[in-house]
Amino acid sequence: MEDLLYKIALTRIPMVGPVTAKLLVSYCGGPREVFSGTKKSLLKIPGIGETVAHAVHRPEPLHEAEKELLHLDRQGIEPFFYLDPAYPTRLKNLPDAPVMLYYRGSADLNQLRTVAIVGTRKPSAYGQSVVESLIEGLIPYQPLVISGLAYGVDAAAHRHSLDQRLATVGVLGHGLGLIYPAAHRSMAERMVQQGGLLSEFTYGTEPEREHFPMRNRIVAGLCDALVVVETAKSGGSVITAQFAIDYHKRVFAFPGRVREKTAEGCNWLIKTQRAALIDSAEDIAFALQWQGQAKAKSQQISLFNDLSQDEEIIVNLLRQQDHLDIDRLGYESQLNSSALATALLELECKSLVKTLPGKRYALKKN
Repeated sequence: MEDLLYKIALTRIPMVGPVTAKLLVSYCGGPREVFSGTKKSLLKIPGIGETVAHAVHRPEPLHEAEKELLHLDRQGIEPFFYLDPAYPTRLKNLPDAPVMLYYRGSADLNQLRTVAIVGTRKPSAYGQSVVESLIEGLIPYQPLVISGLAYGVDAAAHRHSLDQRLATVGVLGHGLGLIYPAAHRSMAERMVQQGGLLSEFTYGTEPEREHFPMRNRIVAGLCDALVVVETAKSGGSVITAQFAIDYHKRVFAFPGRVREKTAEGCNWLIKTQRAALIDSAEDIAFALQWQGQAKAKSQQISLFNDLSQDEEIIVNLLRQQDHLDIDRLGYESQLNSSALATALLELECKSLVKTLPGKRYALKKN
């Protein structure tokens, strides 16, 4: 709990964003060491000047972190620090990923497949029907559906996912102490039971204009595929799409009628080859080779039934990631080195696991 105090306090230092916070941790050796180091030692860190060094030693960050700890305990909120094993893997290596995330929910943020759906706050009847059709088409693949809990396309994606029993997570532009817009409160509570609510902001943080582009980068970072349904060219969804492109995620867009305001953004993304044109969920599944994964899974199911307990642990871990190195496998599986080596050898003999360079392992895709 004391270590968590320093992790949270790191995010409360004025003028210190994710990149600078990670720089401080890297040079100092950990969050606690950032606060215990001298001002002189902080000034030796490249890019750290007098203002930041002084701010680190002010009492406010630690005081604010103490208050936050009380909210976490009372509200059942899970905190994720960027170096924690539980931190969402898809975000972990992004340079501007949040230092801390706060989560209320039941869904696995490292689910095998994730799709973000974004668009205008004022969708047409066509846009609403596209969202519903898209969600229904995704059901066979059981992805985690991610959006921003805003009016319009976001709300339609969350609501229809709930109705179709797909897990859905809303990324918030404020703290978990409130729901904005308030009209989505009942839907948000359903999402906690069938998905979750995620934020980088501390509990009582109000929704501010500058928070929403920050929220958008998390939406983009968490997904394998970002789908834009309807948006103006200047809409926030285009910003989210650009984040996804920068993060090397797949971006898709539904086309609309020429000169239709809510189609301008989608058509522009397609025209400039920033997004691939789609008209159904099957286009996403084809592009991401989900059908092949499903086929391979069905071919291997009889083999999975013959796995030992140790082998099953490893297979389940590798199902959630493209690959894992030997150290991460050992940590996540809690197997000793001998048991881990034996299980990996058996899985290779059964043609279920392959070895990659750098002592990394992945499931074979038949």
